[in-house]
Amino acid sequence: MLLRWPVSALVGGGCMRLVYVHGACVRDASWWWNRMVGPIAAAGVRSRAVALPSCRGDTPGDRLGDLYDDVDAVRAVLDEVDEPAVLLGHSYGGIVITDAAHAHPAVWQLVYVTSMLPDVGESQASVAGTGPAPWLDPGADGTIGVLPDSVRQLFVQDCDGPTADAAVGRLTRQSMTPFGQPVRAAAWRDVPATYIVCTDDRAIPADVQRERATRAAAVVEFAAGHHPFLSRPEDFATLLLDVAAPAR
Repeated sequence: MLLRWPVSALVGGGCMRLVYVHGACVRDASWWWNRMVGPIAAAGVRSRAVALPSCRGDTPGDRLGDLYDDVDAVRAVLDEVDEPAVLLGHSYGGIVITDAAHAHPAVWQLVYVTSMLPDVGESQASVAGTGPAPWLDPGADGTIGVLPDSVRQLFVQDCDGPTADAAVGRLTRQSMTPFGQPVRAAAWRDVPATYIVCTDDRAIPADVQRERATRAAAVVEFAAGHHPFLSRPEDFATLLLDVAAPAR
């Protein structure tokens, strides 16, 4: 694979940018990543979160985008990056980065967190291979949400009470369209990809994650639930910096 950056920029403490792409049915992208900003910055690494247009924001009447709108939003952020970028996709965000990172010169590395690595022509629905999960709340308007009680029990069970409350308060509706749309490219075939298995995830069991991780070049396990950046931000930041070490 041709290096997108000169070796001198990637070793000896060089700069890098970490770009976080959130999962399904949440709003306020920066809040989900906020606990990571300090620990990441302390290591000299800048980071930012991307808001996905398929998820409803603070304006209920806004048109909801599809998978390809989400991809465009990520690529627009990457277009502004002037450092080697490590692109992190959490849950549904992994589908997005698989397409968005393809042939983009800024992307140095991919990180998938309790997610999946679809191949060309595959969608989240086809990879999952099952019907809607019991914690989902499909609507007649073509949107889907997550049941708040299920989030507490399955997604943020290892977070403290105030954090869990804040997370539930940032749930939102999302267009159902993206889950059935196929990716047009599989960036993990050309860009080094690491999969982080969250062993305490009650929504996507560790064994399911391990099966989905087989397409990644490297697999790392971390003792946390579905949102490690909320429950163990300091430790998760350390892990991410270790995983991304070749790009520093």
